[in-house]
Amino acid sequence: MTADFDEEDLPSGTELEELESELPALARIRRFATAATRVDWFAHVGEHPGPRTMDMAEHYADALGFPDARVALVTDWAEAAAAAETLDFDAAAWEMEEQLRAALTMDALDRLSEDALQVALTHVAATVHEPITTSVDEALAIWDERPDELRDLAVGSAIQACHQAALVLAAEAEEDHPFALRFRLFEGGRWPIGIAGLSFNLF
Repeated sequence: MTADFDEEDLPSGTELEELESELPALARIRRFATAATRVDWFAHVGEHPGPRTMDMAEHYADALGFPDARVALVTDWAEAAAAAETLDFDAAAWEMEEQLRAALTMDALDRLSEDALQVALTHVAATVHEPITTSVDEALAIWDERPDELRDLAVGSAIQACHQAALVLAAEAEEDHPFALRFRLFEGGRWPIGIAGLSFNLF
């Protein structure tokens, strides 16, 4: 049985051009999602960071708009949970991240349709959720920690970092964008928990 096609349902030439123009950006985001599944999430939390990691952490705090913030090394999961919970009370850092997210979204929508961007970001979250969760469970087991709220905090933070990094790609932003730097800290097996006061908590 052959389906009947209505010519009005077919995309116009302009619509086809728009779809074709979106393909490179969507392909970049898809490749990013695949690469993110191979990251050693949380593999080096609690370890003393090397100079490269410290430099990147300081660069991140500066790029985010907090040049006076100093890297505070978090030593265990209990301390990490406490640091993550204090972020709810630090409006300055949260507002700065929201401004950056909104700006990237606007830039991304200059290059992609709203539907295409939403599909891409949803794909990233769906792709990375399982490997991130598995990595968190493994890290907690190594530290002999009970999951409790720690699991959700860590998984949520890592997925958020992937979302932010995907926005950087979609917006074709600079490689040293704060969200790109934050993702690279995660790539190094760390947990960049966030800025509270004048401290950038890094696990």
